[in-house]
Amino acid sequence: MSDITLTTAVILCAVAFLAGWVDAVVGGGGLIQLPALLIGLPAHLPPTYALGTNKVVSVCGTTVAALTYARKAPLDLRLALRLASLALVSAAGGALFASAVDKQVLQPLIMVVLLAVAGFVVLRPQFGTAPAGTPSRRRSVLATLVTGIGIGFYDGLIGPGTGTFLVIALVGLARMSMLTASATAKVVNVGTNVGGLLVFAANGSVLWGLFPFMAALNMAGGWTGARTAVRRGSGFVRIVLLVVVTALVARLAYDQWWA
Repeated sequence: MSDITLTTAVILCAVAFLAGWVDAVVGGGGLIQLPALLIGLPAHLPPTYALGTNKVVSVCGTTVAALTYARKAPLDLRLALRLASLALVSAAGGALFASAVDKQVLQPLIMVVLLAVAGFVVLRPQFGTAPAGTPSRRRSVLATLVTGIGIGFYDGLIGPGTGTFLVIALVGLARMSMLTASATAKVVNVGTNVGGLLVFAANGSVLWGLFPFMAALNMAGGWTGARTAVRRGSGFVRIVLLVVVTALVARLAYDQWWA
């Protein structure tokens, strides 16, 4: 913490609130929080510190959002917990490989993820607005493999966009409505965050001094965002997400190639 200025800490806390809010409503809070940590943390720290700190903060925010959704939104809790358990193990496996990812490789990967999510949001604005249906057994198994194993591993390895990818997979494969998919994604996301955190914490790659401040704001954002989603839906958040994603891609591109 001695290398982090007060201004940087305040900005990171504000980003944590915004990330918690966006993540609870439409997923993808890591698209905001992780790049901010990569940019804000001292250059001499390995990128695993940004990944580990992002995980411990996100665990708090996603847990609050999941509990809020569980009380207010339609949710198959047994299915969500089963997916979360599978994702926890898979995310821990992904986190074991994360230490081998160099920052100069990680930032372009995040930019690709950001652009892919932005493109999907733009091209499919009505995705998830149709009434929920009942998936076939084949689609249910595929949804379990994709969300529990595939996206879980990705979250442990890199992370940003996990919530959005979970929502997309649950709507597309499990035929959930957007609101139910968002609620389910929060429970699964708790599992992926815990799985990754266990590995990063064991390796000492968490800035515990920064954690309580960012976590408090992230939880407040998660609580607010979940209530907003239940009350108003996620359509209006798409515009906010696109603006933030565009700004982050521009900043990361500048930091990667021109700074």
